[in-house]
Amino acid sequence: MSDPDICYKGKYARFVKDKKTGWEYADRVGNTGIVIIIGITKEKELVLIEEFRPPVNASVIGLPAGLAGDENVAEAFTEAARRELLEETGYEGQNFELLTKGPPSPGISSEVVDIYFAANLEKVAAGGGVDGEDITVHVIKLPDVEAWLEARGKEGKMIDPKVYTALYFAARKGLYNNGPS
Repeated sequence: MSDPDICYKGKYARFVKDKKTGWEYADRVGNTGIVIIIGITKEKELVLIEEFRPPVNASVIGLPAGLAGDENVAEAFTEAARRELLEETGYEGQNFELLTKGPPSPGISSEVVDIYFAANLEKVAAGGGVDGEDITVHVIKLPDVEAWLEARGKEGKMIDPKVYTALYFAARKGLYNNGPS
């Protein structure tokens, strides 16, 4: 794409229009990327977060995630994943494996996310986020996740579809089976 026209620029995001195609989209500023963490505890539990999200006016249950390079431009994505997991959930892990990367919403955003897998997590801090974040941490046994999510949906909570991506990768790693093979 060509260098876009900036229609609006805020502290963390800007709205732009591509000069050649006319396509309008949101673009993050002040970071080098986005990391998402699929975290599994030693007890085979999925670590989820819940946070109110103003754009959808609802509490959203999702995976720990955050910006890379927002505090330190030279920050490696793996280190950003470690930092975000600890800040948001209070959990630490030793091995972070990059599973995939791609655009979560390419029709409206230029964001590209790197999804990491971390197993054998241990709770070492309170979590809950930083800088005004109000994050609730949920730790759910893998066989119970789908029913738990269904119940939260009935309560009016929104479920980020990437949580189901986490179940897919947990199943591929032999940690989760939601039915007969």
